Amino acid sequence: MKFHYGMGFFKNLVLKQAIKKQAGNLPPEQQEALIKAFEKDPQFFENIEKQIKNKMNQGKGQFEASMEVMKENQDKLRKLMQ
Repeated sequence: MKFHYGMGFFKNLVLKQAIKKQAGNLPPEQQEALIKAFEKDPQFFENIEKQIKNKMNQGKGQFEASMEVMKENQDKLRKLMQ
């Protein structure tokens, strides 16, 4: 039997691992909620990543850029995590 995994599968796997790494200080249940939110709408998380990079390119630090983007997107993130 031959398995076929598209690039989307590997991209999602890599992004899930990145979420786990970045959320390492969160309790396991919150990490799991974040991963499930990602699975519901991976494009949303890719857009967040792009927004953070854009803010960093404008001279903001990673933490500041991340906090701003998360605050801007908190309503949708909250809905995805329910």
